[in-house]
Amino acid sequence: MPAIRRSCLFVVMLCCARWSVAQTDSAYTEARNRLVDEGIAGAGVKDQRVIDAIRATPRHEFVPAKQKKFAYYDMALPIGHGQTISPPFVVASMTEKLEPKSTDKVLEIGTGSGYQAAVLSSLVSEVYSIEIVEPLGRRAAATLKKLGYQNVFTKVGDGYQGWPEHAPFDKIIVTCSPENVPQPLVDQLREGGRMIVPLGERYQQVLYLFTKENGQLKKEALEATYFVPMTGKAEELRQIKPDEATPALVNGDFERFDPEKKLPEGWYYVRQAEVVASDDKAQGHFLRFHNETPGNIALSLQAVGVDGREVKTLHVSFRYRCDQLVSGPDEDQFARVYVHFFGADRAPIRQEVLGPWTGDVPWTKKTVDLVVPVSARGAVIGIGLYGATGTLEFDDFEVTGSRR
Repeated sequence: MPAIRRSCLFVVMLCCARWSVAQTDSAYTEARNRLVDEGIAGAGVKDQRVIDAIRATPRHEFVPAKQKKFAYYDMALPIGHGQTISPPFVVASMTEKLEPKSTDKVLEIGTGSGYQAAVLSSLVSEVYSIEIVEPLGRRAAATLKKLGYQNVFTKVGDGYQGWPEHAPFDKIIVTCSPENVPQPLVDQLREGGRMIVPLGERYQQVLYLFTKENGQLKKEALEATYFVPMTGKAEELRQIKPDEATPALVNGDFERFDPEKKLPEGWYYVRQAEVVASDDKAQGHFLRFHNETPGNIALSLQAVGVDGREVKTLHVSFRYRCDQLVSGPDEDQFARVYVHFFGADRAPIRQEVLGPWTGDVPWTKKTVDLVVPVSARGAVIGIGLYGATGTLEFDDFEVTGSRR
């Protein structure tokens, strides 16, 4: 698995990168080039056309003013109305999986800031993008027009219905998560076309690539992920509703995993980690992070539903073991567990840090009670080396909550 140097693939604001805060065009360009070199091409994206498109797209133009200084961190950022702009690596990776061609007509569900549509603009013939949140849709349309993206067409509406007037589409990209693929999108994808969409529950999703063959979708699971939910009719049809008054972590014992990739189910953006079997069969499996290059990121994330109006305390417990751990060259590059609380607008509220750990530590159990902010509407658990070198292992990870 390729290492990611000083780059964080967080869907909430886990600020572990240290790119310079850009205030001028030249500084933005320098920061963007560094992001592309280290966090896009350096992280495994190989399609040169996609790499060039990310390098040419001014992400800082698509985020709110207060977020511009974070524009070239490889992280999600809040854009208002409870929505986010995806991390650049996620945008690049999803775009690459679509295999965009210059003759393609592409449908995007979830315009958001307009950034994904802008990246696609130079790679395909036409982009049709739908946003259900009217203020976001209007703002994205204005931004795209201001920046001269003439082959991107937007509208405000429910993406569940697609855009039948312009169907069929060669490719469809969905940047929000329904529980199942909307049938209108299946109908509007041409034969042989490709669709990429995150499916699943609110806090447990898998990114799928679909290919349409003989009128049916052929499914390929790519990786665990975490996107904002698809609203509108998709939300009305959702069968499994999240219980944010009863927070819980999935697969904290790491017994469920992909036997080929050795990646744990339920955890997303896993970097430089694998599930390994314990010498003691009674202990089963655990998750091991290993990094030999200072500054390279090794991490894994999981989102947890938690409503601060209902949950007073978050109980976090786990076992960990360290071998020859050395912190990285920057002050924020150390082995740890992060708990990030975020609000209804998906902006960060508060973070708790458990660590740092260095040197050699035998299997040790850690338990802590964290006060949940009343304004919290979710949390993300991050575990890993975050630029430190050595080996860090986790097992028996649990998160529960106590009511107010």
